[in-house]
Amino acid sequence: MPAGNIAYLKEQVALLPLSPGVYQFVNSEGTVIYVGKAKSLRKRVSSYFIENHPIAKVRVMVKNIAEIRHIVVYSESDALLLENNLIKTLQPRYNSMLKDDKTYPWIAIVNEPFPRVISTRRFIRDGSRYFGPYASVGVQKNMLELVRGLYQIRTCSLNLSPASIAKGKYSVCLEYHLGNCKGPCVGLQTQQDYDADIERMAATLGGDLRSTKQWLEKAMGDAVAALNFEQAERYRQRLVLLENYASKSVIVSSTVKNVDVFSILKDIDAVYCNFVRVVNGHIVNSFTAQFSLGVDEDDKTMLTRVVQQMEGLIQGPLAKEVLVPFLPEEELFPDVHFMVPRRGDKVKLLDFSERNAKMYRLERMKNLEIKDPSRHTDRIMEAMRRELHMSVEPRHIECFDNSNLQGTYPVASCVVFRDGKPSRKEYRHFNIKTVVGPDDFASMREIIGRRYRRMLDEGSELPDLIIVDGGKGQLSSAYGVLQQLGIADKVAIIGLAKRIEEVFFPNDPEPYYLDRTGEPLKVIMHLRDEAHRFGITFHRQKRSKAFIKSELESIPGLGEVSIAKLFKRFKTVAAIKRASTEELAQVVGEARATAVREFYSRRDGHDQ
Repeated sequence: MPAGNIAYLKEQVALLPLSPGVYQFVNSEGTVIYVGKAKSLRKRVSSYFIENHPIAKVRVMVKNIAEIRHIVVYSESDALLLENNLIKTLQPRYNSMLKDDKTYPWIAIVNEPFPRVISTRRFIRDGSRYFGPYASVGVQKNMLELVRGLYQIRTCSLNLSPASIAKGKYSVCLEYHLGNCKGPCVGLQTQQDYDADIERMAATLGGDLRSTKQWLEKAMGDAVAALNFEQAERYRQRLVLLENYASKSVIVSSTVKNVDVFSILKDIDAVYCNFVRVVNGHIVNSFTAQFSLGVDEDDKTMLTRVVQQMEGLIQGPLAKEVLVPFLPEEELFPDVHFMVPRRGDKVKLLDFSERNAKMYRLERMKNLEIKDPSRHTDRIMEAMRRELHMSVEPRHIECFDNSNLQGTYPVASCVVFRDGKPSRKEYRHFNIKTVVGPDDFASMREIIGRRYRRMLDEGSELPDLIIVDGGKGQLSSAYGVLQQLGIADKVAIIGLAKRIEEVFFPNDPEPYYLDRTGEPLKVIMHLRDEAHRFGITFHRQKRSKAFIKSELESIPGLGEVSIAKLFKRFKTVAAIKRASTEELAQVVGEARATAVREFYSRRDGHDQ
């Protein structure tokens, strides 16, 4: 696509998610010319394409854009960190900030005798341990204050080698007298005792808060037992800070060094693969590609083929360690170790990759729905046929739901979907006629029987799929009626469980789990919501009418005929209540009109 094609670029912008993330503008040569962060990708990127942008530099840059890429992240903080990584790695032409060696702050435990705990912006692999980075200096300072308050660690820069301490040339400072340091400089604290505090501090900074929390709770309890309430309050405040501390971002890691990540997402006729590259703990590249799905291709073969094809899109060879959701045919990559992570930052990286693959698929589906709606519908229908193990696509679906309030005013609703979308003119309400009390199974039998017996009598088209909301019991009742009508082998039927991804099939006691990210589940949830909404609305109307009718029937001398006449003339109870005796008498006669006026006068006077 040539640079500066504004219509094409605006189409890309319309497909961007409203999630936080990082966007990249790429020129016609495939070079990234700008990297930016956004709280909402679509809103931020669209701001570059307004007519006559007031900033000349932006107008020039937009003319050079051929493609828009993006990476979805979990938070604005992650977007800050990833933007920082990509700008330093890619050095885009139009980014003037962050190209130098400045970066976000870390907390470091320095590799030295009686280690110091310091704030730094330089990540040097000298044996020191680093924690972070922190998108906000304020957050980093709060965390540093927390761990320094929890543990009595020195803040001085003295050389505390054994030889220097042995010379006896140091003396304790104010921090020792304030209780913030145990005096290792004069030999009052051993290296072993100091290192124990350092390890607890490292665990806290690394996100393992359990041991520190237990230690603080015990210390607070001891302080209360000793009636030292001021000290106990200090421990309580530290506990609150500790519980509010969030684990570090996946965008930059001090524990994962150099890895590649592949995640796979299968669709009806395609495979989406997201790739993430981590270098020295920093995410420096991430993109998603789409591949055709082979016939009867198992997961291992599919992943192997996709990784082989992705190698051509990646700059440089694969990393020595590659994270994947399941193992490929590893013998084809003799110098690469594939692993399925189970915990820690590596699992977070794989989750990050899978999330971007899902977002990419969603954008492709939105684009297809806009440009080729019939093909989009065909894909959804075929997906539903496969997911629900049907012989035909469910182009015509009917979904039933019961509504009652402790057995009163029982009603049911039937909603109809055509090609995955509501056909509201075909929706139907049912008053339950033969069931007394709250018996949902009997109610379902009645409405299914009435609905399809009538359709058979009229020669109407039967649906491809029937859905009953209510699980195994409701499904069994409805399926029994279909068998009696002789159409159980002509129409597919499923029952919906309480959990949104569970469905039941006839004669199968175990639920079947739908793909939570697939289109079939979205259509089924839409059906359930419509049936529930339509049924509840009808139920409320029926209760309201019953209340109005009972109110007017309680007026002496006023029967059904008179009530019908009043509603035909005045339309609402409020209008009847406001009408004068003369106006009412013109409809129901003077005696009944007087009775109506006296009824509302007494009731209103009582209410007051």
